[in-house]
Amino acid sequence: MLITLCYLYLWARWGRGPAALVRSTVQRLRASRCSFTFCGAAAQPRGARVCLSHGGRVFCVGESQSIDDLNKWALFLVSPFILEAEHIAFVTESVWVQGAQLRSPAPCSEATVKWSDCCLPLACRPGEPYQLIAKASVEDFSKLGVAFLEDRLQMANGLIPQKIVSVHLQDSALKELREQASDPPARILQPDPESSIERRPEPKAMEHVGKADPQVLGPASGPGKGSAPGGEPAEESDRGVGPVEHHHLHLSSCHECLELENSTIESVKFASAENIPDLPYDYSLGGVTDDLCPEREEKRVNISGKAPNILLYVGASSQDALDQLQQVRSALADCVDTDCYTLYHLTQESALRDPWPDNCLLLVIATGESVPEDLSRRFMAYLSQGGKVLALSSPFTLAGLRVTSKAPLQDTVQSLVFCRADQSQVKLSVLSSGCVYEGGPGEPLGLGQLQGHLDSEDEDRLIVQVPFGTRGGEAILCQVRLELPPSSPVVKTQEDFDLLKSSNFRRYEVLKEILTALGLSCDVRQVPALTPLYLLSTEEIRDPLMQWLGKHVDPEGVIKSSKLSLKFVSSCTSEVEITPSAIPVVTDTAAFSSETFNFEIYQQNLQTKKLGKIILFAEVTSTTMSLLDGLMFQMPQEMGLIAIAVRQTQGKGRGSNAWLSPVGCALSTLLLTVPLRSQLGQRIPFVQHLMSLAVVEAVRSIPQYQDINLRVKWPNDIYYSDLMKLGGVLVNSTLMGETFYILIGCGFNVTNSNPTICINDLITEYNKQHSAGLKPLRADYLIARTVTVLEKLIDTFQEEGPNGVLPLYYKYWVHSAQQVRLGSAEGPKVWIVGLDDSGFLLVHQENGEVVTVHPDGNSFDMLRNLVVPKRA
Repeated sequence: MLITLCYLYLWARWGRGPAALVRSTVQRLRASRCSFTFCGAAAQPRGARVCLSHGGRVFCVGESQSIDDLNKWALFLVSPFILEAEHIAFVTESVWVQGAQLRSPAPCSEATVKWSDCCLPLACRPGEPYQLIAKASVEDFSKLGVAFLEDRLQMANGLIPQKIVSVHLQDSALKELREQASDPPARILQPDPESSIERRPEPKAMEHVGKADPQVLGPASGPGKGSAPGGEPAEESDRGVGPVEHHHLHLSSCHECLELENSTIESVKFASAENIPDLPYDYSLGGVTDDLCPEREEKRVNISGKAPNILLYVGASSQDALDQLQQVRSALADCVDTDCYTLYHLTQESALRDPWPDNCLLLVIATGESVPEDLSRRFMAYLSQGGKVLALSSPFTLAGLRVTSKAPLQDTVQSLVFCRADQSQVKLSVLSSGCVYEGGPGEPLGLGQLQGHLDSEDEDRLIVQVPFGTRGGEAILCQVRLELPPSSPVVKTQEDFDLLKSSNFRRYEVLKEILTALGLSCDVRQVPALTPLYLLSTEEIRDPLMQWLGKHVDPEGVIKSSKLSLKFVSSCTSEVEITPSAIPVVTDTAAFSSETFNFEIYQQNLQTKKLGKIILFAEVTSTTMSLLDGLMFQMPQEMGLIAIAVRQTQGKGRGSNAWLSPVGCALSTLLLTVPLRSQLGQRIPFVQHLMSLAVVEAVRSIPQYQDINLRVKWPNDIYYSDLMKLGGVLVNSTLMGETFYILIGCGFNVTNSNPTICINDLITEYNKQHSAGLKPLRADYLIARTVTVLEKLIDTFQEEGPNGVLPLYYKYWVHSAQQVRLGSAEGPKVWIVGLDDSGFLLVHQENGEVVTVHPDGNSFDMLRNLVVPKRA
């Protein structure tokens, strides 16, 4: 009998698993208004009854814990929150660990549980410990608690959870909040001394490089609710914010994230229907001209008279050699213009037999095998005749140097210090081959300026530049796997992938520096020729569209704007001249075809009432931001316009910079109209937040893709985790009468892996880490889903205001509980707590005061955790 009772006890306690036990306990005892606590055994509340113990942590039930004064907390939502009957309110206490962003969670048998995925944050109180009030269902509260007990609970920005305790929010506290709801918002930090109706920060755009041919992912279930964007404020008198003048938000990424930056609200012009002046910013390209190609070709004059051949030697024929060939070819093709250089495979037989030295600008030796002696003599003869050699992770070396194996370094991520030709240095994470260079037999060599060594006490040499002979020969020897991408199978852990991806741009900088030192040009590639536009639309809207066009084009079929002329034609021949200011638009699209944009896939996944129904599509255009300029005020609002391009030649960059946007990036500009006297019309800064959130939700709402770590960064960026930017938003707004006409430019990397990161990189890495089989995504598919999600977010915002979208925004944003300093590294320390009613950033100061960081000219440096004045 005693044994039977023991079995029954053990089954009751453990048979259904910890989660079921916690859940049933919470459901049974909720009505008693007791508190449920998850904490370390040493921190167990006095008098509490332990229900479950695991690994030094306990789940216990004790006396009711209440919060009766919410004025000591910084609220996340912009109006008093309401706790539904079926939810549990609780406080999480955490400690903040410096530099924990790249720390991988402890390995365990079950998946890591993310705090933000299981609850809605309501308020916070920065300090030690950092406290967060949140609410969750019984199921999610139990899930969080069990994950805490089993050390599987992950929070953001280095927060380590120490305790979770359910609380009761006193009615008196909630009543006091309701009475204060109409009070003015927190004071504005750093108000601009001048006021101006026209605002004009410098525009910015994204750089994208790469190529891919992913298969399409079919239609999936629609997106969930929620999001939060931002744009440009309307007149302050309309919002009751007071006399403070709000200027544009301006957010710049740090240099280490490649300065892939996007402007926020670019301009707001208030105008009447009779007098619509031009928008203030000049969108013409400030750095790429028709003269660029001849200049670049002039730089590449080949004084040697040799054909522009780069020969790749990868050892004896094998599958591994062919894989290595592909990796080396891909890395070099991303550095040099393949229209100017040709990359050939130099086989072992051909290297011994053919007269390849006569037509070789650069010989790349990329094999871990020893080079046969007869072939090594041939390579040395080529060098002595003035040849150039790049050895990548190869035992090939020269007299005076030897290659020494260091097994602990093999295929590990190391910190490299690379010395450039101008004697400046760059530090980056690299994949080591496991070998280093040391002094060897023969005369000591005079080394060149390019050098690379481990950032360690021994400073082992991994890159050396060696001039050779009297005829200008030169070799650069490298034991860094510069040819391998971070997604290579050699890279085993998520932490290593993150480190290498964060240094991927610098990897290309180093490779380009090496190639330049060896006589190649790594200049900007030739700007592709512009292509015609195609007018694409759904069947039900096509007839009304053509009737409208017939009434609004001039006798020559042209609609003009301040920036360009669109000439609507039934067909377009290759002889027709296309310029940034005069573009033909083909209306007969029966035979339309594109390798990179599938209109059927776009149609299948566009589930909107209005947005994105009419497409102006171009394979190559100057910038999508100007294509809708002549149509945005004239076309009926129910005909939702969107411009989509495969490539841009005049994408907006910082200041006068221009960025090429190649195949693989989802590029679009969407026309949105918003009534001035509406929830969103009174808070136009949220437009950019909504668009950024729509991109993230478009991916993470796909079944099985919810854990792809795509996030939003205030105010207008799309990020991988909090590590790297892969997209951004640019908004241009004009108020005409009672309506905002808003152009939302958006670009995000989908298939172009280099030099930074793209969505399909995240999918590939997720598949590798979780043995999953998620398919890669397409740009056309994601643009359609993004527009669909955006329309739903806007509808929710118009019905419920900011609180309708902020929960989802906070779920995906990268700033939860983030500590930053204002102004400089020595400035006051603050905690980010959320967004205010206008979409600006709320921070909690050490003195307990909550203030709004005024965005006039401020930049947000993610890696240094600073809110600093924008640099010109």
